[in-house]
Amino acid sequence: MDINGAISKNKFKHRRGPLRSRLLAGGLALGTAATVAACGSSSSSTAAGSPGSSAPSGASSAASATISATSVPGVGTVLVNGQGQTLYMLTSEKGGKITCTQANGCTQAWPETLLTNGATTAKAGSGVQSSLLGTVKDASGNLEVTYNHWPLYTFSGDSGPGVAEGQALTSFGGTWYVLTGSGNPVTSSQSGNAASGGGYGY
Repeated sequence: MDINGAISKNKFKHRRGPLRSRLLAGGLALGTAATVAACGSSSSSTAAGSPGSSAPSGASSAASATISATSVPGVGTVLVNGQGQTLYMLTSEKGGKITCTQANGCTQAWPETLLTNGATTAKAGSGVQSSLLGTVKDASGNLEVTYNHWPLYTFSGDSGPGVAEGQALTSFGGTWYVLTGSGNPVTSSQSGNAASGGGYGY
């Protein structure tokens, strides 16, 4: 009985060795997978974030820091950002006074055009006068790009470049218009027949 007991005890010890190493290897594999997944999710959320760490999530991306003028059907040659998205101004923000904020929900529909952290000016692309480019601080202290003193926004309702669905919409205390390369709001929807902006010009 003693010998049989010893033999079965030895067999059990023998079996336990490979089982333990299998469990250890499995645990290591799971740990590695979890670490990789955690790293992946943190890097993807950073990539999808806004230009600066303190910038609101609704802000336009870093490519927006380049402002150009290009032809957009229905409104003529108007300002676009670095991704080709149409840019708008809000009539209630004459003189750079910010009324479209994250607090009132405006920037959810009309994302601001912000500079990346460390940048002080936007880049003038084709058809744009660099002397008309400027900045204004928004309510969060971020630098928003202006053109002829108008803070610039994209519109969440635009499906992509070459679209100006936000033109002449009235919301958040004013009317939204696209801007020409000379810095005047386009108050007409006729392509190539842009209005000078009337009382909104500088």
